[in-house]
Amino acid sequence: MGVAKIDMEMEQAAREHQNHLTKPQGALGRLEDIACWFAARQGKAIPDALKPHICVFAADHGVTQEGVSAYPSVVTGEMVKNFVAGGAAINVLAKQHHAGLSIVDVGVLTDIADIEGVYHAKVSAGTKNILHEAAMSLDEYKQAMHVGEQQAFDAVKAGANILIAGDMGIGNTTASACIICRLAGLEPEQVVGLGTGIDCASHQHKIAVVKAILQRVKDIPDTDVIRHMGGLEIAAMEGFYRAAATLGVPILLDGFIATAAALAACLWDKDVIHWMLASHISQEKGHQLALHALGLEPLLNLNMRLGEGSGAALVLPLLQSAIALHSDMATFESAGVTNNDE
Repeated sequence: MGVAKIDMEMEQAAREHQNHLTKPQGALGRLEDIACWFAARQGKAIPDALKPHICVFAADHGVTQEGVSAYPSVVTGEMVKNFVAGGAAINVLAKQHHAGLSIVDVGVLTDIADIEGVYHAKVSAGTKNILHEAAMSLDEYKQAMHVGEQQAFDAVKAGANILIAGDMGIGNTTASACIICRLAGLEPEQVVGLGTGIDCASHQHKIAVVKAILQRVKDIPDTDVIRHMGGLEIAAMEGFYRAAATLGVPILLDGFIATAAALAACLWDKDVIHWMLASHISQEKGHQLALHALGLEPLLNLNMRLGEGSGAALVLPLLQSAIALHSDMATFESAGVTNNDE
């Protein structure tokens, strides 16, 4: 089953509706475009309010053995505990914006099997060290992708009509930098950032590690990039995006890691991109270039680099406002206001 089709007739009908609202044409700028974007994807001239679901995928990375992160791998499992306790940024934002929230262990290094509130789908206890070998086997890659696909199916079945994938995984900016460099045709100096807050010397070391990893995999096909250089949570996010596009449900992209997964998902079918909106531009160095490679323009720039789906969650009220304005504003005819555009 391929990517769902977009209803361009409904987008045109939405544009016509916008032109009759009590405002100068185009006065709401990108908010008008957003409303029409959702109209095309919901197949309705006046789209429904959004029912968001956020899925945070957690996994560890063997490349942390190379000293590329400011934090040890144990933090991944500790943050998962924080998620289920309701103490993380994504918990606050999901609650504020009435979004469903799932926390998925797809490859956390520590054993957290006894923690309630986690969807336990561990493929393996983290990936291998990608400086020296493939991150995961082909079977592990397929399993992780399936975890993401199932999460998307379950969320849509429960009523979600927009999906956000968040991430938690110490070391995942290194893996994502490798993916973005390879799939967007960029150099490590353009892409590698400070991640969780490394110093200048560590940053130079991280660039060198990414260069070495890219050299190791220079002869593999692009379709094998995630298996060789990704993380289990990134593979799950790829599956999540692919399933969303197949189901015809919009995707709101978060930051650097989410965009790496998006590049991989678009290798499967380039039309996946038509189901994606970019929420914000991350402070992580190569994010803007990665979005440019996808042809996406972010809605906000708040200098964030948290992950978890937090940047995307912050954009939800803006999207809701765009749809509400489109749906609830009076037309010139209904308000008895003279329309000088006609």
